[in-house]
Order: sequence, then C-alpha cells, then structure tokens
Amino acid sequence: MVRIAACQTPEFLGDTDAALACVERFASQADADLLLFPECFLQGYLVTEPHVRQHALPLDSPEFETVLRRLSPLRQAIVIGLIERAGSRFHNTAVLIRHGRLLGVYRKVHLVEGEAIFTPGNHFPVFEVAGIRVGINICADTRFPDAAAAVAAQGARVLLVPAQNMMRRAAAEHWKDRHHQIRTARARETGMWVISADVTGTRDSDRIGWGPTSVIAPTGRILDQVELMRTGTAVSEIPTGSYEQAPLA
Repeated sequence: MVRIAACQTPEFLGDTDAALACVERFASQADADLLLFPECFLQGYLVTEPHVRQHALPLDSPEFETVLRRLSPLRQAIVIGLIERAGSRFHNTAVLIRHGRLLGVYRKVHLVEGEAIFTPGNHFPVFEVAGIRVGINICADTRFPDAAAAVAAQGARVLLVPAQNMMRRAAAEHWKDRHHQIRTARARETGMWVISADVTGTRDSDRIGWGPTSVIAPTGRILDQVELMRTGTAVSEIPTGSYEQAPLA
C-alpha cells in the first residue's frame, strides 16, 4: 500500500520561508509516503510580472538548493508547486522531491487566461514513488481529457493535481462544485486515482479559496475530502497491485 496525503493549506504570497515551514508542519503530522501541496505553493500564486520576476527560482540555483536542503530531513516524498525560471522563460511547475533530491519536474501545459507570463510545458512525464507510478496535472490541466490520458497511457496509477483556486467570490462560488465534476470524469475515463491539493482561506475582501482537496477513486467516488475553509489532509491508501484489489466499494 502507498499512503498519499493531499494538503489543504493557507496561501503564502512571496514568503518561501513560511511556505516551507507549512510543509514541515504537515510532514510532522502526516503518516504518509507522499505529500501533495498546491499549485505555485512555494512562492504563492500571483501571475503579475513583478511577483513572478522577483520570486521565480531556477531549479539549478543556489536558492533552490537551499530549499532542497531544508526539506531533506523529511521522510516523505513531496510534490509541490512553484514558479520556475528557466533562462528567460517562466513556468508554472510542480516538482517531486525526496530526501533533498529533485526527482521529477512537470510544467503546466494548459495555461489559463492571465497566465501569459508563463511558457507552457509540452509533455506529461510520470514518476515512480514508493512502488507506484504517478503523473501530474496542474489545476486547469484537468479540464482537458488529453492531459490525464497522456499520464494514464504511461501506466500511471495516480494523477496528482496541485491546484490553486483563490478566486474572486463570484467565480469561486461558480466553480466550487465544478472541480469535482471535472476530476471525477478524469478518474472514470482513465481508471486512475485523482488526488488534488488546494489552498483555502481569503486573500482580501473579494477573494476566497474554498478548496477542494480530495481523493477520488478510479470509479469516480470521492473517498476523502478536507472540509471547505479548513486546513488539513485528505488521505488514501492505494494498493500497488491491480485495480481490482483497490478498496473502491
């Protein structure tokens, strides 16, 4: 069995130290093999040019090496969203880290309106974690069936979804119940577990993040979900054997 915990967290904007402290707190409390954190979690999801240019990190930089060293004592594998600088380009990226080593990188392919400062990724890598194969879609990627299908085609059992839905209140209300409709469709289409992590709370008087953070079985059934507007983890034990062995009932 592989135990995965998706973390519903506060939002941190431009405060990497606070974001890493949050990762450490969740890691100290979670009995899991892998922890999933939200989209652009490390520096905070602001897609304004000043924020991105100030806080983006090259993955071969001393600053990112400092991040890896800080996370090296954690026993869990970590999937965390960040803003990446690659030469003159910026990417909305999720990285897989374990014991202070960078093991995998995924760059968001399906960018949304407002993300013009990012360059989209162009492939869907998969990774082995604790005996199970996983892939990543970032937030709006899940609205496109081809993104999940590309991961499933490589034999992945689990689709990890770092998300960030801190929205203006009207938009947040519109989308609040639609995220699960989209993600359950991807689970049923592909036969993968779909596990998502999001932020929660308010940014200002007009922006709110409901979540959701959840575990969805290949049948489309929601097995665990963090209560909206609360921090916490949604956890599932996923068998490393055949799908027929999975506890879906």
